[in-house]
Amino acid sequence: MNKQMQQIRLNQLNRSWAAGSTLPPRPRLGWLRAVREALGLSLDQVGKKINETRMNVKRFEIWESNDRITLQNLRRVAAAMDCNLVYFVVPKTGTFSDLASAQSEFRRKVKESLIRKQAEDDVRAVEHTMALEDQASGNTQELIDQEVKRRMERLEKESRR
Repeated sequence: MNKQMQQIRLNQLNRSWAAGSTLPPRPRLGWLRAVREALGLSLDQVGKKINETRMNVKRFEIWESNDRITLQNLRRVAAAMDCNLVYFVVPKTGTFSDLASAQSEFRRKVKESLIRKQAEDDVRAVEHTMALEDQASGNTQELIDQEVKRRMERLEKESRR
């Protein structure tokens, strides 16, 4: 996905999340049971609306509280209680943009670490050869830093294309 499309998608997600950012945590025994009990519905009443036994409705409630229910069954039971299922993935902290930036920074650090290792190996090999010929520069760390910078800049240019 190109950067412009990614930014558009991030903006859309941030707006969506801002509208629902105060969602309460799921009840300990699950939403299905909490809503059913709050509406004063029995297991039988919900089961009849979706053509399931009371035992199966109870199973759905247990499965939901244990994170084992399918979205299809969750949607069916919600509909039987005249509710809609809202399904959304949200960042643990901050916004989607914050999350994307953190992941981008992590990927950059990983790339830089790999490039630094390769540059160290290459510069040390050249320095070793130069030392054998009594021509070593003696500023190995500075040369490594310069080579890392050069390779990172080249990588950034290539990724912009």
